[in-house]
Amino acid sequence: MEGSMFYWIFWLFWVYITFFMTKQNPYRTKLATVILVLIILSNLDFMFMGFEFHASGLFMLLLSYIILSKKKLGSLLYAFICSFIVTIAFVTFNLFVIFDPVWVVFQKEWMMGICFSCLAIFLQTSLKDRLLMIVIGTMQGEILYAFYLRKFDFSNPIGTMAYLDAFSLITILLVSWSILENAGTFFQNHFHFLEKGKQKSS
Repeated sequence: MEGSMFYWIFWLFWVYITFFMTKQNPYRTKLATVILVLIILSNLDFMFMGFEFHASGLFMLLLSYIILSKKKLGSLLYAFICSFIVTIAFVTFNLFVIFDPVWVVFQKEWMMGICFSCLAIFLQTSLKDRLLMIVIGTMQGEILYAFYLRKFDFSNPIGTMAYLDAFSLITILLVSWSILENAGTFFQNHFHFLEKGKQKSS
């Protein structure tokens, strides 16, 4: 069922943020609120200029633009280039699915999740920048893809449940990778501290 992956993953995020994240974390309330708004808006859609938009995807795109606008010029330019790369990759991926579906060897959402997670990891270093780039790039790709299909009299809703499933999968993969990165740093610092302690005691 489309949307089930999105609901499961984002409800798990919300439960963790609300009940397990430390109250001193400045992002705790903001993250919990954004997730709730995304879940509430997921079933709302509207027509604009002949395109069907789903509110949750558009909300994520506008919020990402606002966050991105606060960056310095150099970082903003690099983020724009990265999001443009993701946009082209997203459109190309979906066109390949239409014109040559044989190469889709397993479920489309999982292929997108793995491919775009790797792309985000290669292009950005922090989890925040990776998620911003994925939201902006994929949503711009959704709009460009719908605009392209419109030339052939095909309609493609923007930000559907299928998109949210793929996005939620990319998000959980990026969060998992970030945890692994931080775990490596933690163990490195921890063992380094233990080695120093052994040297002092000897």
